[in-house]
Amino acid sequence: MAEEAGDGGLPALTQEVKDSLSRASINSSAEQKPNAKAKGKSKVKGQVQADGPVGIKTEEQKQIEAKRTKIFEQLQAEQKKKRDEIGGESIRISLPDGNVKEGKKWLTTPLDIAREISKGLADSALIAEVNGVLWDMGRALEGDCTLKLFTFDTNEGRDTFWHSSAHILGEALEQEYSCKLCIGPCTTRGEGFYYDAFYDDFTLSEEHFERIAKQADKAVKEKQPFERIEVTRQQALEIFADNKFKIEIIQELPEDKTITVYRCGPLVDLCRGPHIPNTSHVKAFSCQKASASYWRGQADRESLQRVYGISFPDKKKLKEWLTVQEEAKKRDHRLVGLHQELFFFNPLSPGSCFFLPYGTIIYNKLMEFIRTEYRKRGYKEVLSPNIFNMQLWETSGHAANYKENMFCFEVEKQEFGLKPMNCPGHCLIFDHRVRSYRELPLRLADFGVLHRNEFSGALTGLTRVRRFQQDDAHIFCMESQIKDEVKGCLDFLEYAYNVFGFTYDLELSTRPEKYLGDLATWERAENGLREALDAFGKPWEVNPGDGAFYGPKIDITVYDALKRKFQCATIQLDFQLPIRFNLRYSTQDEAEMCRPVIVHRAILGSVERMFAILLEHYAGKWPFWLSPRQAIVCPVSKKFVNYALKVTNILHSAGFHVEADVTDRKIDKKVREAQLAQFNYILVVGEAEETAETVNIRTRDNVVHGMKPVTTLLEEFKAEAAAFH
Repeated sequence: MAEEAGDGGLPALTQEVKDSLSRASINSSAEQKPNAKAKGKSKVKGQVQADGPVGIKTEEQKQIEAKRTKIFEQLQAEQKKKRDEIGGESIRISLPDGNVKEGKKWLTTPLDIAREISKGLADSALIAEVNGVLWDMGRALEGDCTLKLFTFDTNEGRDTFWHSSAHILGEALEQEYSCKLCIGPCTTRGEGFYYDAFYDDFTLSEEHFERIAKQADKAVKEKQPFERIEVTRQQALEIFADNKFKIEIIQELPEDKTITVYRCGPLVDLCRGPHIPNTSHVKAFSCQKASASYWRGQADRESLQRVYGISFPDKKKLKEWLTVQEEAKKRDHRLVGLHQELFFFNPLSPGSCFFLPYGTIIYNKLMEFIRTEYRKRGYKEVLSPNIFNMQLWETSGHAANYKENMFCFEVEKQEFGLKPMNCPGHCLIFDHRVRSYRELPLRLADFGVLHRNEFSGALTGLTRVRRFQQDDAHIFCMESQIKDEVKGCLDFLEYAYNVFGFTYDLELSTRPEKYLGDLATWERAENGLREALDAFGKPWEVNPGDGAFYGPKIDITVYDALKRKFQCATIQLDFQLPIRFNLRYSTQDEAEMCRPVIVHRAILGSVERMFAILLEHYAGKWPFWLSPRQAIVCPVSKKFVNYALKVTNILHSAGFHVEADVTDRKIDKKVREAQLAQFNYILVVGEAEETAETVNIRTRDNVVHGMKPVTTLLEEFKAEAAAFH
């Protein structure tokens, strides 16, 4: 990503540097074509190692590194000199608590201000925000400004910490394996980081992690500062002449944009930034896994390798995180789902889940839970086709922006596509006849089957699939109704997530750099969401520039029992689809036609993904209302099988998922297996229970509740199930 230059044009590179860099580019080309017999092997102390190149760099590689550093230092010195020449004017720096600090333009940094406040803040602050823009702690301030400082305990601090850790990882990979670095962000789930790189024929594995970690620890101990310069497009091309991946990124940037380059130790990297002050903040660093990836995520491009890592400002936090990961492995929905016979996948239909009877019970209960709320909240459920002519997707804009993620095919020389979302079909439903203002808001809900053409390598259990269903709804309303409708969506979300036991955060994602429509419409849309969030009364933050291209949205981040973050629900405003489909409704005097606004809204999101999240959230111990194994009746001997079946039929007839274990195993064995299978209630029956028409109750956690009449138990079951409907 590029950003505007802060201090005007930069001087050209010296001829000496240009000439040396040209030689480096030629050497680099030769280096990328090693002798086939030597690939993946290197000699150390007379022995051949088969695990790829070790940290012994060739002369050509050393030259490339030295030349990058030389260029960086030359430009850095020139830019500092210029700042020193034009800097010094007094500026005012406003802090969140209302205090104002004095500083010097182009000279004072956020770190200087942190030191004025306290040594503790200076030691812990990782990143600043200057006039709403994230800013390096060591980057000079350019004028009067507002200033916020963030530590690791904030989202801004953590994301910056992990992004900077990705650079440390990149440095380690480049030093150890002389790879071509591609991209290295913090992960989209906001927990850790990765770096993609090209290694030719060499394959990384966990066996290499120790070497990588040692090199990373070396960088940390050296307290390498993260230094920033701004370069022109041509200068960037010269700096990264040996790396075709960086060159491709640079060439796609507009020529009038200034690009930022960062250095830490021997690593000089193309990066938007910002970064933490120096590497010493990363007290705990761990490589987690390696996987294959493709350049730009395209299967027909170069094969890359991705190394994932995690880091923290102290070793205690890392230990706590690793403990959570071990627990997460035990809860992995793919393993628990297999053990509980809930679902499976088959390679004959990649990314499309087979839900078994027990899993189907849960799936249907989730949808019925939402349907029950639909009836209370004024939604009208519809069914729409799965297949549409491509003309629909051309009208909606998805043909231009989303076609590569669709399954398309030809019928009678016309192109069709399986629907990846419901909104265009709902526009056809709205538009099939004249609509009146009296019908608004019109809340259309649809559990239609959706298909998205995800890369096979990205498919991950139920969390990333090709075939799925959403609790999808689109609210067609007037602009004056936006606040109330969005508030209603937030109330719905609050109710559902309380039932599941989730906590969550709210963010308003505003207009992105590339957007459809006019500025005035966007401002009205964002103000409508702000008003709804304020009326909802829960804390929320702004996530600038992260809205959808067609409208702003409210992003909801869910935290499960292990405090892991997920994004499921969504609330989005859309002024563009009504324009594209020319949607209209008649006004009160019926002489004028107005355009509606669409609120896109989902609570569960993908039912499949929510299924996976809940399975791990509950660790397979489904709450009674959602459980496919609510109770099992266990007779103590064959003599009481008939009574066990009688009890089972009574409870089953009332709508509960109850089974009977009529095998000839001992009762202790039956109870133990029922507990492992996660039956909520285990009902033991024998002579005393048959005589009194009772059952002896215990739970899967081995809590004994004693004897109760079957009629009493039935009423308790009804009450427990009804608590969430």
